[in-house]
Amino acid sequence: MAAATTIRALGVERLDIPLRAPFGIAGGAQELARNLLVTLELADGTRGYGEAAPFPAFNGETQAGALAAIEAVRPRIEGADAREWRAIAAMLRETIGNVGSARCAIETAVLDALTRRAGMPLYVFFGGASHALETDMTITTGTVEAAAVAAREILGRGIRVIKVKIGAGDLALDLARIGAIHAVAPDAPLILDGNGGISADTTLALLGTLRVQGLRPALLEQPVPADDWEGLRQLTRWSGVPVAADESAASAASVLRLAAERAADVINIKLMKCGVVEALEITAIARAAGLGLMIGGMVESMLAMTMSAHFAAGLGGFSFVDLDTPMFLAENPFDGGFRQHGARLSLDHIAAGHGVEPRG
Repeated sequence: MAAATTIRALGVERLDIPLRAPFGIAGGAQELARNLLVTLELADGTRGYGEAAPFPAFNGETQAGALAAIEAVRPRIEGADAREWRAIAAMLRETIGNVGSARCAIETAVLDALTRRAGMPLYVFFGGASHALETDMTITTGTVEAAAVAAREILGRGIRVIKVKIGAGDLALDLARIGAIHAVAPDAPLILDGNGGISADTTLALLGTLRVQGLRPALLEQPVPADDWEGLRQLTRWSGVPVAADESAASAASVLRLAAERAADVINIKLMKCGVVEALEITAIARAAGLGLMIGGMVESMLAMTMSAHFAAGLGGFSFVDLDTPMFLAENPFDGGFRQHGARLSLDHIAAGHGVEPRG
């Protein structure tokens, strides 16, 4: 007789969510979140839900590729025991390791079902260090005028930390946008995110100009391409600003290299890059190496963002929190999730799992 925690069925469907406006980064813009919803059912009827949020402009992953990966491993997931979640994650890493969003969706659904059945919220499962976080909000690529308007709106929401997407190819435009944002929000800590679109020399020039203007960013996130290790090392050593690795920190092995080469000060952990279990390994490596922690995501709905909030709050020690994309979506197809008041994201009302379910 099968255990109650045996995975009886795994389903996947497209989850297309329109955005209020295009979400632009250095590599391109996205007008529609082309995500996937995974539904997993245990033998006792307990269901768990996961989300894949591939972002082609970030790492080339697509909805079609993630869907194919999930369908490919379905026969090996169905019949497995959810209690063996690390073994399931190891199988996913071995078989579809290059499709992190698919791994994330399945692992999230497994852990959601397991902790729902146990009556345990996921932030407790991850360690219970906290049940609340304070997020920033992003200003995507665009015009100077749009950046100023966005900064006012962010302050109006009660959010104090502003993340600015830069690196679209025009240094003067980047400087003008940063200046306009600072004029509107002079006391707001600024995170500058290049998404791999700038060279180290250009980044140093940008920071030098900002320094003359009396502006020091709180964090410089992945200015150079993912494979520009020398550029990252150079900026970490000489920029005078904490440097976060994102695209360069896509796996536990890459974070181990970042730590060994002292090529970053902070690691941006995104469950969507490598799945939940490898993200746990990345967190352990970063902590052991004395690197700071940041939690972020792709263009994700309330489901995936809430999962990341459980992860970071439960583990604790995340100095930078970038869980803002539900605010960019024109629709919310889910019930539940974190409660947001200004910048504060609260999880203490969630009784089991991640607390998010599809509407209807």
